[in-house]
Amino acid sequence: MTATGTEHHDLTVSGQPVTSPLKDVRALARKMVGHFVDNVAPCGTLPGDALRGDITAVTRACLELAISMLDGTDIPDKTARLEQAAANWAREGIPIDTIQHALHEGFRLGFDLILDRATPDDFDSLKGASRRLLDVLDTINATVSRAYVKELRGVVGEHHTAVHTLTSALLAGHPTSVMARESGIEIAEAYHVVALAVPAHPDERNPALNSQVVARRKLRRVQAALADRCGDTALSLLSVDGGTVLIPATVIAERDLDEFVTVLSRNAQVPVTAAVIDAAAADIPGAARRAHELLDMVQRLGCPPALYRFDNLALEYQLTRPGPGREYLGALLDVLDDHPELLGTLRKHIGTNLNRQQTARALHVHTNTVDYRLKRVAQLTGFDPTQPAGLWYLRSALVARTYRAAE
Repeated sequence: MTATGTEHHDLTVSGQPVTSPLKDVRALARKMVGHFVDNVAPCGTLPGDALRGDITAVTRACLELAISMLDGTDIPDKTARLEQAAANWAREGIPIDTIQHALHEGFRLGFDLILDRATPDDFDSLKGASRRLLDVLDTINATVSRAYVKELRGVVGEHHTAVHTLTSALLAGHPTSVMARESGIEIAEAYHVVALAVPAHPDERNPALNSQVVARRKLRRVQAALADRCGDTALSLLSVDGGTVLIPATVIAERDLDEFVTVLSRNAQVPVTAAVIDAAAADIPGAARRAHELLDMVQRLGCPPALYRFDNLALEYQLTRPGPGREYLGALLDVLDDHPELLGTLRKHIGTNLNRQQTARALHVHTNTVDYRLKRVAQLTGFDPTQPAGLWYLRSALVARTYRAAE
C-alpha cells in the first residue's frame, strides 16, 4: 500500500487534525509499550532490553508511519525501520504472532485516542480516517511479515546450510574440498579449535520472562561478536549452551584469544568458559575432541570462566585418562565422603587459585573457617593443601575423582 502525495487536511475531529492525539510520539510509544507488557501476554515475557530498545523504537516508528499516511506524506524511511526490526526479531526467535498481536493492540489504542475526541459531527471524517488507518495497518503488516519471513529464510538458507555442513564435515574428518569449492568458503591451513561453554543468562531463570527468547538473544549476541571479529572466516556449530568454533589461525593471533573470549563474555552478558587447541585442518576432529575434554575438565574442577590451553593443563588432562593411576588418585579423597563441607572447601580453594579471601567469600564463611577446614583435610587425607607436594596430590585426586565418579 502506498500513500498518496497530497495532504488530508479534511480529516478533522472537533476542529483539529485527526492526527493531533498522536503527535506526542515518544510519550505515546512508552505508554503503549507499558500496555503491551500488561495486556499482551507474550510481550510481558520478553527481556527488558527488547522492550526498552526495539519494541519501543518500532512502536514509535509505527506511530510516525500512521501520522504520515493519515497526512498523506512520504513513508519509505519509516518502513525501512520496520524491516530492520522485523529481521532482528526473526533472528532472535521472537514469535511472529506476538508481533502481530502487539501491532493490532497498538492500533486499537491509537484509534481509541482519536475516537475519544469525536462528536456526532465528525462522522464523515472518522469514516475517512478508518479507511486510511486500515491502509496503514495493511502497510505495516505487509512490511513486517515480508521482512520477518525473508530473514527467517535467510537464517536457514543456502549459505547457512553450507557453512553448517562444511563445519560438521571438518569436525568429523570427512573430505571437504568439494563442499568448500561449491559453497565458496575457503578452508584455512590451520585453525584455533575453540570449545565454548555459555552459561544461562540470569533472565533465563526468571519465570516472568520467555526463557527461550532470552537464550536465543544471548546466542545471537555471541554470533554477532564472532562475525564482527572474524567476518565470515570463522566456522561454528553453536547452541544457546555453547559449542565449537573454528577460527583460522591467521585471523586471530594466539596471544589475542584471551581478549576474544572476554569480548564474547561481554556480548553474551554471561561469563564464557573456553578451551582451545591449535590444529591443522586435517587434524580438527582430534583437536575438537581434546578441546571439549579440556573444557569439561576445567568445569569439573570449578575453575573460573576464562580461556584454557592444553599446555597449561596437560598434567591434569592426563590424569583424566583411565588406568590404575587415576584409580589410585581418585580414591585418596574417599575419606572426605562423610565430610562434604571439607571436600567443597578444598574444591573451591583450588578453583580460586588458593586465595583464602575469595574462597571464604564464595562459601560465605570466615577465612579462619577456611583455614580450619584445610587443616582437617590434611589430617584426614595425609596431604597438606598448604604445601606444594600435598596440593599436587589433592588437586590430582580431585581431577581423577570427578571422572571416576562419572563413570
